[in-house]
Amino acid sequence: SVTLSNPVEKVAYLTIFHVLFVLFVWTYWKSIFTLPVQPGKKYHMSYADKERYENEERPEVQRQILAEIARKLPVYTRTGNGGVRFCDRCQLIKPDRCHHCSVCAICVLKMDHHCPWVNNCIGFSNYKFFLLFLAYSLLYCLYIAATVFKYFIKYWTGELTNGRSKFHVLFLLFVAVMFFVSLMFLFGYHCWLVSRNRSTLEAFSAPVFQNGPDKNGFNLGFVKNLQQVFGEEKKLWFLPIASSQGDGHFFPMRALCEAQNPLLANEEQWEDDGIDEEPHDSGEASSLTIERET
Repeated sequence: SVTLSNPVEKVAYLTIFHVLFVLFVWTYWKSIFTLPVQPGKKYHMSYADKERYENEERPEVQRQILAEIARKLPVYTRTGNGGVRFCDRCQLIKPDRCHHCSVCAICVLKMDHHCPWVNNCIGFSNYKFFLLFLAYSLLYCLYIAATVFKYFIKYWTGELTNGRSKFHVLFLLFVAVMFFVSLMFLFGYHCWLVSRNRSTLEAFSAPVFQNGPDKNGFNLGFVKNLQQVFGEEKKLWFLPIASSQGDGHFFPMRALCEAQNPLLANEEQWEDDGIDEEPHDSGEASSLTIERET
C-alpha cells in the first residue's frame, strides 16, 4: 500500500499544481489583453456641438451646451458642484463611473485603477478577470507554501543535508509566503469593494448624485453586487469568461424616488440644479466645471 500511495500522491500534487497554474496564467493573460472599453459614440460630441462649444467663450453658456447634451443620455452622476462630467481631452460626456486614465490616455468605463502588474487599465471589461487573477495567484502561492513547508521542517530538523536543497527550500518558501501575504491584503480589499459595489476610485472619492455625494449610491445588496461583476450564472463565476452585467454605460442604483432621480426629474429641475445654480464662491463663477482625473 505504501508503494501505491506515493504515485497517487504525486499525481494529485501535480494535477492540483497544473490546474492552478493554468488558471493563474489564463486570468493573467485575460487581464493583460482585454482592452479597456471606451464610451460609445453617443457620448462623444458631434461636430456641430463641438464647434458650438469651442466657439463659445461664456462659461455659463458652455455649461448649458453640456447640460443639453447630457439630458439625452442616461447620466446620473455629476461633478462636486453639480456640473456635467465632461472630459475635455476625449471630448465626451462621461458615463456614470467612467474616468479618464492618464496612462492609457482614454476614458475607461467603470474605471477601477491602472495596474502596473498587468500594464493595463482595470475597468468594466476586465475587472472580473483581475479579481480572478488575484484569487488564483493567492491559491497558487498558498499551495506552493503548503507543499514546501514539510521540506522546511525537514531542513529545520536536520534531515536535509544537501546545501543547495536548503537554499531552494528557504527561498521558495520565503517568496511564496511574501507574495501570499501581499496578495491577501490586496484581494481582501477588492472583495470588500465588490461587496459594496464600489471601485477603487469611488472608495477614495464618493460619486456625486443630485442630492450630493453618496458612497453607497450603487450598493444594491451583497448578492446583487456580486452579480454586477460576476453575472447571474454561478458556473461562470470562477472562469475568466466575460459575464459581468450590463454594457458599462449604465449601472443600477439604490431605489430613489422620482424627485431624486436626475433622469426622471423634469427638465426644469435639471436646469435649476445643473445650469442656473451659481457657485457660492465668486471666483468659481468664471470657470467651467470640468472634472479632471489622472
